[in-house]
Amino acid sequence: METDYSHMELSNNTEIEDSEFQDFERTDVKDMRLEAEAVVNDVLFAVSNMFVSKSLPCSDDVAYINVETRERNKYCLELSEAGLRVVGYAFDHVDDNIQTPYHETVYSLLDTLSPAYREAFGNALLRRLEALKQDGQS
Repeated sequence: METDYSHMELSNNTEIEDSEFQDFERTDVKDMRLEAEAVVNDVLFAVSNMFVSKSLPCSDDVAYINVETRERNKYCLELSEAGLRVVGYAFDHVDDNIQTPYHETVYSLLDTLSPAYREAFGNALLRRLEALKQDGQS
């Protein structure tokens, strides 16, 4: 069975597809910022300060996170599909000359940057295990 489409019908379909694609792109931007917020919420307890940058732009494939370790070192982190990496040594500062490795997780990155993070994370894990142990005994 053959179907004959007029030029008008094809152009209308294209407009709909373009509109749907634009909606999808806007969703990606929100998702990268949401991913960055989730990263912050996950480890905020183990650092001095951490927040998603409000002055550096989020795009569909990158967001920036500022972190201050318990040792008082400040970093600007880039979050992308490749992972997380240090891109600056001050809040909201990207240094294009810095070539640092990507880390798959925020835990791995902070583990390399901050012995105090490692200790705080380990202590929190021990507290949770103790709580589970006590719940299991009652």
